[in-house]
Amino acid sequence: MKKECVAMLLAGGQGSRLYVLTGDMAKPAVPFGGKFRIIDFPLSNCTNSGIDTVGVLTQYRPLELNSYIGNGQPWELDRMDGGVHILPPYQSATGATWFKGTANAIYQNIGFVDLYDPDYVAVLSGDHIYKMDYSDMLRRHKEAGAACTISVMEVPWSEASRFGIMNVDGEDNITEFAEKPKEPKSNLASMGIYIFTWQKLRQYLIEDEADPDSANDFGKNIIPKMLDAGERMVAYRFEGYWKDVGTLDSLWDANMDMLLPGSGLNLLDKSWPIYGRTPVCPPTFVGPKADVGNSAVAKGCTINGEVKNSVLSTETSVGKGAAVTYSVVMPGAVIEDGAQVSYAIIGEKCRIGRGAVVGGPPEAAADPEQWGITVLGPHTVVKPGEKVAPKTMLDKHHNEEVEA
Repeated sequence: MKKECVAMLLAGGQGSRLYVLTGDMAKPAVPFGGKFRIIDFPLSNCTNSGIDTVGVLTQYRPLELNSYIGNGQPWELDRMDGGVHILPPYQSATGATWFKGTANAIYQNIGFVDLYDPDYVAVLSGDHIYKMDYSDMLRRHKEAGAACTISVMEVPWSEASRFGIMNVDGEDNITEFAEKPKEPKSNLASMGIYIFTWQKLRQYLIEDEADPDSANDFGKNIIPKMLDAGERMVAYRFEGYWKDVGTLDSLWDANMDMLLPGSGLNLLDKSWPIYGRTPVCPPTFVGPKADVGNSAVAKGCTINGEVKNSVLSTETSVGKGAAVTYSVVMPGAVIEDGAQVSYAIIGEKCRIGRGAVVGGPPEAAADPEQWGITVLGPHTVVKPGEKVAPKTMLDKHHNEEVEA
């Protein structure tokens, strides 16, 4: 049962900044790119990197995520000697608690990790879009003899205060770390991807759990404590595409990046495939008067209108005379004849009635400050002829509007 490296995938986040899209599901289960879910990316990275034992830590509304992962077969993680395991909070003899923080989530599952007696543990986030070979990061960790290796990348200075920021010496040893500093000293940001030497991490998790003042968080507690104790901590510089899709704008941006040559997000790369659980459905039908350009269209769609610069998920429908531009349409949505959708995210199984108008282009806004992406939560119905303004969010009850 011994494994060199086990991955622990933190997938229990509520995703509150995705608002209506995560009302009924955890953020990692949100559809992405026409045929994927966000969690497909770290799971595929594990498979492609040779990590065959993955614990997925769930908490918030886990039903859809658990059902989607199933036995792990799409990612070749349906194994007897490892594979993928769903790890929800549980009740023990001393009681039951939700995961109090990222470190506490791993602490509660020390027993699972110990089953495989790994030398190393990779701690991953379930809400990032990226392709990374964790074996390269592990090699860096072993060569440095590190207790902890943190994947980092340079971010714009204007965004640095949103991240864990570190300073490094000439050999990329970490000398300082600050979690979301108001005045960052550098723009080298943590990507929330860590590799630890397991016995070291195990020790710090136990000590952290015993500290009543701890937030039980990696960025706030574990990493600063390891640094203060003089542990060898190194940075692994990542230069590929990476985006935290925790906000509506970043989720829309990442989908649009799929359509932009040179963005770095290439999902056609056969050397590093992204796997997912795709529903069984017929080929896409494109009608005789349909007009489709620079778009990603998944299987099972019916297109009789115009689709430009958009991402259409499985089994969506675009009626005659309808137009979809610069939008992300999630599985099962229906856009009826004559409807206009632009600069929008349309949730699963939404229905947009005949002649309705959802969203609008930025150049049409009288005040650019009042413009933004329009978002419809899953199962929302827009009535025929109804207009939904830019920067509007509607939920399925349609009785509550929230400004993004």
